[in-house]
Amino acid sequence: MKKLLKAVLPAGFKANGVACGLKKSGNLDLALIYSELPAIACAKFTSNSIVAAPLIVCKKQLRSAKRFQAVLVNSGNANCFTGKAGIQDALACAGFAARELGITKNSVLLNSTGIIGKRLEVIKIKQAIPGLVSGLSAAGVHKFARAIMTTDTCSKEVTVSLKIGSKAVNICAIAKGAGMIAPNMATLLCFIMTDADISKAALNKALTCAVENSFNRITVDGCMSTNDTVAVLANGAAGNKQIAGGKNLRDFSGALGEACLELAKMVVKDAEGASKFIQIDVSGAKDQGEAKVAALSIANSVLFKTAVFGENPNFGRVAQAVGASGIKIKEGQLKIKLGSLKGKQVKLKVDLSRGKAKTVVFTSDLTPEYVKINAEYN
Repeated sequence: MKKLLKAVLPAGFKANGVACGLKKSGNLDLALIYSELPAIACAKFTSNSIVAAPLIVCKKQLRSAKRFQAVLVNSGNANCFTGKAGIQDALACAGFAARELGITKNSVLLNSTGIIGKRLEVIKIKQAIPGLVSGLSAAGVHKFARAIMTTDTCSKEVTVSLKIGSKAVNICAIAKGAGMIAPNMATLLCFIMTDADISKAALNKALTCAVENSFNRITVDGCMSTNDTVAVLANGAAGNKQIAGGKNLRDFSGALGEACLELAKMVVKDAEGASKFIQIDVSGAKDQGEAKVAALSIANSVLFKTAVFGENPNFGRVAQAVGASGIKIKEGQLKIKLGSLKGKQVKLKVDLSRGKAKTVVFTSDLTPEYVKINAEYN
């Protein structure tokens, strides 16, 4: 397996990003992925009760269609909390892209990111679609990555290659996210393209595992987005024997998991206003669930995160967070080892002394800059 920290599109995929005027800054804000071959698709969505319009449309598309060829994404507007009008706006955008590409509307997946509660300026998207489509290329993937950014300070891209039998298979993944990051499904937007020939059941199994061990192991501020999505398209252009199980699925799952974990770490390192990347290792738990609960209780503790920002080795913040997590732990069982707080990377080890299960969670410190960014976000 080979890993590259930039996006290289697999065979049969093209992408592009343009500025259509949704962002006040004039930056790129409309993005498109296109597969020349019809692809199977799987996705994981937010578990927030308030769900954005494009996700409602996507869920319906995934139930009704078997093959997909495009993903249309806008930034600058989340198209959320916009009622039935928002759903109609999302469907209209899918129609604009489908007509220009010459494909069916239900083969277009959608997403949006940005301000919640404002109607999408559909006319701006409609006017930009012809240029977006005509500019599709393999190199356009970097424009795609920039066009989906909001408060991100850098694009987040990774490509992983592996062999399935004698065939080279490639996985390219792109994510955005810096704030409103809390694990309970996906925690951000992530779009994955692969040229692997793989059954839908196998792809869904691989994606579920990858998300659980990457995006569900990060948190920045404990706030779950209304638009969280991780979607993967597989077009089979690699020509490998179809992956359905066994060693081939294990190898593919490992590569997909590595891509997702790399992106998850990038999100935390680019967290809004963050100055430190924190790794929390919890061991000695009764089971994985208990280990995760303890780790996330610490990672989401405002007291712990601000202490790390101040380089204050107050391990009492860790003890408090574990004790408040609901785990019935005794004082004598809890062991805490906090590494140096002076650098940009901080490691915390916590042993619950209750079993053999363990997990790792990644988070960031909480800074005045985070407060400033979110106080002014509109």
